[in-house]
Amino acid sequence: MARLRAAGAVILGKTNVPVMLDDWQAFNPVYGTTNNPWDLGRSPGGSSGGSAAALAMGFVPLEMGTDIGGSLRVPAHFCGVLSHAPSLGLVPVRGHVPPGVPALPRESDLMVAGPMARSAEDLSLLLDVVAGPDVPHSAAYRLDLPAPRFASLAEARVLVVARHPLVPTGREVEAAVEAFAERLARCGARIGRDASLLPDLATGARTYMRLLSSSFGAELSPEFTAWVRGEVEGLAPWDDGLRANRLRGMLLSHADWIRADRVRVGFRQRWRDLFRGWDVVVCPAFSTPAFPHDHGPEPRMLDVDGAARPVGEQLAWAAVSTLPGLPSTAFPVGMSEGGLPIGVQAIGPFLEDRTTIAFAGLVGREFGGFVAPPGAGSRSAP
Repeated sequence: MARLRAAGAVILGKTNVPVMLDDWQAFNPVYGTTNNPWDLGRSPGGSSGGSAAALAMGFVPLEMGTDIGGSLRVPAHFCGVLSHAPSLGLVPVRGHVPPGVPALPRESDLMVAGPMARSAEDLSLLLDVVAGPDVPHSAAYRLDLPAPRFASLAEARVLVVARHPLVPTGREVEAAVEAFAERLARCGARIGRDASLLPDLATGARTYMRLLSSSFGAELSPEFTAWVRGEVEGLAPWDDGLRANRLRGMLLSHADWIRADRVRVGFRQRWRDLFRGWDVVVCPAFSTPAFPHDHGPEPRMLDVDGAARPVGEQLAWAAVSTLPGLPSTAFPVGMSEGGLPIGVQAIGPFLEDRTTIAFAGLVGREFGGFVAPPGAGSRSAP
């Protein structure tokens, strides 16, 4: 916030989030429920659900949020706006702590802070303001990020992945991703669809779940830790599902964390190799459009084409870029049959944030970008 104020930003206030930022919804017992502006009976996403809804309605031109499990990307997808989860460490996360805790410099091995907006140009503007090392007078030390890899969609090499080996993609989201790929191809972009070129998504999701849960495990109460331990003891030795990895991650030893981190390092190298032949990877941010409000007890379920699936498994889509710490820009590409926005995330090479943001900008100019919900005034980005 200090960098935003120094750049002349006017801070209007804070928008709604879920309890502990731990939901793809935005409701809590203090401020109530934030609705999706496209359908008031549905979630705007989370944790930055209030931010996405405010942007979509035109209340503010810019927002900031954090992302460790899709908290920027899912709200953008649900509400039809844009967001950017930067390369790991590009934007300081000082101050992202519970109330009453000192805002000291800190590093994160998964979480990033980044902008939300209604256009790629505004994403780039805000990222330029907040990026840079967490040091005094850091304006003098801003990173000189590489220029975008291409100046037109015809120059772009895009690997499109619509399916995940562990998580089913809803019919409407998959159709939107494939239609987007076809439009890119008609613009001259080189399109690939061979998911085997990617580092193994299943292994990546499992590793991410262990590392993610280990960061929460240190904060568990003794009673909850005992419950988790009982759940883990009840798991079959061969159970390598996402829920099993999430439970085991809460009890991860330091030695096991090091082993998981080594897997992550290997993934980073394989992603570097991938980006020698491709510029961006496009995939869903979530398997369905915005889902109806669900304030019931955990575990919550998600309707994917009539099948009930654990909503927590959607973390697998966030893991694709979060595990290796790569930049990911989310932007709208279509609408569902019921009139809900559908977005994708474009993942790029480490520190090549300008490439994924530029890609979103080119897409917006070629196919049309942000569209305001009914009743929000102007139906195009300012």
